[in-house]
Amino acid sequence: MAVPVRCVRPLGHLTFTRFTRPHRREDPPLTVDRLNELLFAGALILLLAVAAVRLTSRTGLPSLLLYLAIGIALGEGGFGVDFSDAELTQVIGYAALVVILAEGGLSTRWRDIRPAIPSAAVLATLGVGVSVGVTAAAAHFLVGLAWTPALLMGAVVSSTDAAAVFSVLRRVPLPRRLTGTLEAESGFNDAPVIILVVAFSDPHHTTTWYVLLGVMALELAIGLVIGLLVGRVGALALRHVALPASGLYPIAVLGFCVLAYAGGALAHGSGFLAVYVAALMLGNAGLPHGPATRGFADAVAWVAQIGLFVLLGLLVNTGALWPALVPALVVGGVLTLVARPLSVVLCLLPFRRGWREQALLSWAGLRGAVPIVLAIIPVVGGVEDSERIFSIVFVLVVVYTLVQGPTLPWLARRLRITDDEQTVDVDIESAPLDRLRGHLLSVAIPSASRMHGVEVRELRLPAQAAVTLVVRGGTSFVPEPSTALRRGDELLVIATDEVRDATERRLLAVGRGGKLAGWLGQRGSTGLRRPRE
Repeated sequence: MAVPVRCVRPLGHLTFTRFTRPHRREDPPLTVDRLNELLFAGALILLLAVAAVRLTSRTGLPSLLLYLAIGIALGEGGFGVDFSDAELTQVIGYAALVVILAEGGLSTRWRDIRPAIPSAAVLATLGVGVSVGVTAAAAHFLVGLAWTPALLMGAVVSSTDAAAVFSVLRRVPLPRRLTGTLEAESGFNDAPVIILVVAFSDPHHTTTWYVLLGVMALELAIGLVIGLLVGRVGALALRHVALPASGLYPIAVLGFCVLAYAGGALAHGSGFLAVYVAALMLGNAGLPHGPATRGFADAVAWVAQIGLFVLLGLLVNTGALWPALVPALVVGGVLTLVARPLSVVLCLLPFRRGWREQALLSWAGLRGAVPIVLAIIPVVGGVEDSERIFSIVFVLVVVYTLVQGPTLPWLARRLRITDDEQTVDVDIESAPLDRLRGHLLSVAIPSASRMHGVEVRELRLPAQAAVTLVVRGGTSFVPEPSTALRRGDELLVIATDEVRDATERRLLAVGRGGKLAGWLGQRGSTGLRRPRE
């Protein structure tokens, strides 16, 4: 029987001869000419993938499907590119997941997910356990897998994918409590699932279930502590050190995120939880050049997703996918229609969510790169039926992404839980003025902000802060106290170090509540820290 992954090159001391094809020539050495060819091909693939994003944004299809299609088209069944290193794909997949989780944490607003942390934590732990058990039972009784491969199958597909969830939520205007729950769950649940997959993929694994739960809890605790520590240190360092170039701030933030992952992994904790927690803290710490940092992280995450999905498409053997179609439909159907809804209902019982919200949360359990990357782990470990698991997971992700992704906005409208009137925060970018002991705040007023129509004096900024310039329609002018601000305006605000935080909080509060924000009780928040009076 054909296998989906053909690992022919060893990595370290591991060699998997059962995936070896007949001997072929060694790959050509990396010369300057070879480098030029690789750069040319890589640039064409990258530009084609960027164009595919435009197509998917119009059709509502997740872009990962087109990236997988590009990889499959480039493979041996298409243009003949021969790539078969499963271990290298696993390593690159881990690196890509680090970047994707970092971008997710940096772009997540703490005030949106803070109320949802308890429910998201239960979904990411107990909910994952329910999904693993139900899906494993289906894989065993309906598909015929032995219990260990069936448990592996359940663990691999039970995690919602952060990249898929984040990309879809940007197109669906949901209430913040739902958006926060989905974002936090997708950021948290990768960690316990990866621990389970690695444990089940160990051929010498004899640990009892309660010991495994204890190890999982310990690894999650270590990852959480390291993520909090690195995030706190990074926020303090970047808020009080003026770097000589603005472009260094995004690099430093991403460096702290990678440091959190590596530190968590080296400490035998969950590096994936550590990177998400550290990125969440850094993204909400009011760091200088925050919008630029989030834009940089978003760009790097796009590159990571494109490279990962194209690589996965290259790795798969399309001839082995057709026999996996029916098992994938069966396992995916049980996961989507039974396991996920059951886990949502059980986990949200203490939180008293309505049936409409539960229905949407059940359907929004999107899968993406994470299950496919995790399915490589048992292949590299030589687990029984790992080739079949990889094929089933690959087909499952493609089919159910086609079904769930485009229909999620329609379902939200049918359930009448969209939030079209949601207020959008003003966008504040801070640049430190080292010698002047102050900060230059660049404030962009979006169309949905309630700052529209507020006069400059009605902002009621602290005494050591002032609006110095307004840019409107490409024209700059110095505002009067009676100047009314408009949608699309960009403001330059000067604030001293002492009142920088209070100034940001006041601007955010006015953006949410208008000129009466102080009297009505609305308050801004620049991140995780408690506002100072």
